[in-house]
Amino acid sequence: MRTTDQVKRKYNELAAQKQTLEEKLAAADPAGETANLEARIARLEEQMLLLEWVLNEPMGSYHG
Repeated sequence: MRTTDQVKRKYNELAAQKQTLEEKLAAADPAGETANLEARIARLEEQMLLLEWVLNEPMGSYHG
């Protein structure tokens, strides 16, 4: 099990990667690699969402 600090560090690392990719996307050739960059950004967002879920420590049970 990872500690809260480890999860936060990973989240910040992914956020930095996302920002870098967004900067590349803004400067990218429209016909070039935009689809690839958008796919990578979407994947990072999914990973970040999962880490946010872990950090928010959901309570309770899904099964009532």
